[in-house]
Amino acid sequence: ARARKTKRVEFYLCLQPLLSRTTKSASWRTTTARRAFATMLTKFESKSNRVKGLSFHPIRPWILTSLHNGVIQLWDYRMGVLLERFDEHDGPVRGVDFHKIQPLIVSGGDDYKIKVWDYKLRRCLFTLLGHLDYIRTVQFHNEYPWIVSASDDQTIRIWNWQSRTCLSVLTGHNHYVMCAAFHPKDDLIVSASLDQTVRVWDTANLRKKNVRGAPSFDTAADTVVSRVNADLFGAADAVVKYVLEGHDRGVNWASFHPTLPLVISGADDRQVKLWRMNETKAWEVDTLRGHTNNVSCVIFHPKYELIISNSEDRSIRVWDISKRMGVQTFRRENDRFWILAAHSEQNLLAAGHDSGMIVFKLERERPAYDIYNGRMFYVKDKYLRMHEFGSQRDVPVVSLRRGGHSQPSGLGNGPRSLSYNTLDQSGSSVLICSEADGGSYELLTFNADA
Repeated sequence: ARARKTKRVEFYLCLQPLLSRTTKSASWRTTTARRAFATMLTKFESKSNRVKGLSFHPIRPWILTSLHNGVIQLWDYRMGVLLERFDEHDGPVRGVDFHKIQPLIVSGGDDYKIKVWDYKLRRCLFTLLGHLDYIRTVQFHNEYPWIVSASDDQTIRIWNWQSRTCLSVLTGHNHYVMCAAFHPKDDLIVSASLDQTVRVWDTANLRKKNVRGAPSFDTAADTVVSRVNADLFGAADAVVKYVLEGHDRGVNWASFHPTLPLVISGADDRQVKLWRMNETKAWEVDTLRGHTNNVSCVIFHPKYELIISNSEDRSIRVWDISKRMGVQTFRRENDRFWILAAHSEQNLLAAGHDSGMIVFKLERERPAYDIYNGRMFYVKDKYLRMHEFGSQRDVPVVSLRRGGHSQPSGLGNGPRSLSYNTLDQSGSSVLICSEADGGSYELLTFNADA
């Protein structure tokens, strides 16, 4: 496994699978029944150069991909159509993001440039300069006119895209900063670096200083010297709140949980670590082992209590947060994975790999059902339910007994099909089939007229 990223030597990446250890580490608490590789529910797949960045549009069925050859693609994943391409970057584009409300895109690449685009006008509006090395990730703030960027120059920068200025430079990492992201609600930023640490930064002072209506500070001490120091070394508007140490190799990714005080990280030590925070400290909760090469990206599922990670071992793994164990593994034959993205509103995930990207779901959301004689029988929340089309009556009929059929959705083991027995004159019966435990079925008999 590599000790540090070797830059500008792309053939090293081709040699990486040969250089890495081939001995498969033990999968941590992974049950035997769930170790078989699963088949993902693929909604869209694109073929392209290596995908390094991904971003879902919050409303429209669009996804952005940033490629290693310098092109940014805008796809309609529902129709399977390439809508637009942007190619003004010189070299690989590693980070890309949609604005939540405005028709804006931000991108960052190996040309040290951050570009903000208007996808309605189909052109670049302006370029933000300041980083001194490759830019790894870029992200819009959910509320403020801010962009956060992470760079190999060992800094994180916060920009105001309206005034087109750099608000703050966050220094403290002593190796490449592989990613940086805003917290969805709080005044926090999480960053991951090849210095083997994850850092959580407090940006409350930056918000108070720069957001209209917030209390301002006394500017009497704002001398020329202090302004020069702030420009060179970064002002104290954003300070380190926690330094999370525990990985044995460089950390490639870190993400906040959307609602809980949790952080997840993945590193070149092949481990995924779960961290918890409170007002005064942060600590490691657990380690998830199973990947056999560098972990490229790791995120929380926005709807389910799941963690999704991908790796240069050519696999995507799904972990249960409460059970702290692996529940699904998706694998490709030849392509290493580099990036993950989750849709904020829908049950959609995307993963970028060496030859393109895929948009997929962990489980079919349409319930197993069958219709007979003006009634629909379907499975929901551990019950077989009956819906009468004429009266619009919808009632639970009988509870499911088998464990696999009653598992919560999102784990890939819900009922796949349901068949009503139309030949049974003595009563009502349905056969429910599931892929859980290698394939199982359950026969339920009941009185539909009771």
